[in-house]
Amino acid sequence: MKNDIAFISHGGGPMPLLGDPQHAELVQTLKQLPSQIHKPKQIVVISAHWESDAISITSSASPSLLFDYYGFPAESYQFKYPAPGAPEMANKIANVLGDEGFSVKLDDQRGLDHGVFIPLMLMYPDADIPVLQISLSSSLDPAEHIALGEALAKLDVTETLFLGSGFSFHNMRAFFADGTEIRTANEQFESWLNDTLLNDNSSREEIRRRLIDWHSAPGAQFCHPREEHLMPLHVCFGIAGKSADLNKTIEILNKQASNFIWLGD
Repeated sequence: MKNDIAFISHGGGPMPLLGDPQHAELVQTLKQLPSQIHKPKQIVVISAHWESDAISITSSASPSLLFDYYGFPAESYQFKYPAPGAPEMANKIANVLGDEGFSVKLDDQRGLDHGVFIPLMLMYPDADIPVLQISLSSSLDPAEHIALGEALAKLDVTETLFLGSGFSFHNMRAFFADGTEIRTANEQFESWLNDTLLNDNSSREEIRRRLIDWHSAPGAQFCHPREEHLMPLHVCFGIAGKSADLNKTIEILNKQASNFIWLGD
């Protein structure tokens, strides 16, 4: 078995685990996602919530959790997800990325942020699969993140889930607002993402060009005033190098948001 790749829209902070009705579809979708892919032996997560000048990789054998959100109920800071780390895999990734010209740093102190543990608590609640996290580049350059994915694709690994954890819509002010302009921008950008990633007739280079030039898509800059929640998708495409096999558009916080899956053989 080769490796499965998935980009998910992970919702607002810990809200998926707090019974929030506006995250009900997300919860159902993430709980069902493992049935659509192979069970991995290890999970590599690229989360929107970690940016670093050098590409950083968690290397602890027993990673802690990083509660990187504020103002939520006390229970939000008591979650546990005692999955083992994957230090050997971290070293392997560091070596491959270094060979591909990336500056790389192993980090054995940083915990898994909520872009990692919140979705994994829904997808794999037994916490029995080794997990590591890779940072975004602080450049937030789309071409660099596609190249990061292309470098990760050179890893000699199988039975690995590469999980891009972001959000295809991420305008914080607009989440709790409504109106024709907001809905139009949201729908136009989601349509563009689907046209870009689900067209079997598009070449790798055509998809790559469109993703690099994402900011010129309809509604793009409204949906992403800052692009950190989109960059995990660029990494996923870089790993896959082709159009997605599956997608699901769901409603989160009254906005459309997409998940994309690339299946290994």
